[in-house]
Amino acid sequence: MVTRSLAARRLPALAAGALAACLMLVGLDAQGRHPISGRIIAPVMGVGGAGWLERPEREAEEAPSVAIRALQLKKGQVVADIGAGSGYYTMRMADAVGPEGKVYATDIQTGMLDIVRRRVTAARLTNVETVLSTPDDPKLPADSLDLAIMVDVYHELAAPQEFIRRLRPALKRTGRLVLLEFRKEDPKVPIRPEHKMSIAEVKAELEPEGFKLSTVLNDLPWQHILVLTRSDAP
Repeated sequence: MVTRSLAARRLPALAAGALAACLMLVGLDAQGRHPISGRIIAPVMGVGGAGWLERPEREAEEAPSVAIRALQLKKGQVVADIGAGSGYYTMRMADAVGPEGKVYATDIQTGMLDIVRRRVTAARLTNVETVLSTPDDPKLPADSLDLAIMVDVYHELAAPQEFIRRLRPALKRTGRLVLLEFRKEDPKVPIRPEHKMSIAEVKAELEPEGFKLSTVLNDLPWQHILVLTRSDAP
């Protein structure tokens, strides 16, 4: 993939100029529109943006600790952080599921996975496995996951239908797919439109792929927590 500097996710009102200097977005020329909803598929954040994922103000802006609690993870569960980036959620979920559990940290960029591996080694974690996925395949074992989460990732999937069709078999029938997406319905959320999603878009795109939108939580300042289950769940 070609990596280049592009416009920031955040609007000028929140110092997007400074953010743009550190973000690298990947493969803009390959982006298109979702064939069902027609939304623009956003470019992928590159390794140059890893520092933004770890910014100190992220807790105040996005309340990830609230999101982690909302997942209600249990010790021993197997989860996947899809599009793990710098491993911000990976590390927190590894603690939540405990050493008897497991976290798959997936990304399509080896540079991001290198960052995750360094963090995992430094923290002496034994329950994290990194996975180099592809734009159309998460590369996860079948019937293995209690939960898969994408944090501001789904809207960047270059081949969303193919990717979801290959992700679904990795979820147990009782498993959950959780999307965190900036609320498109709220014009006050200071994120560029292509990095937002509406509830209606999620339903339109995911339900034809064998999922049911079961819960929408709006406990976070800017993002929906969208919980989907397999349509064949018991």
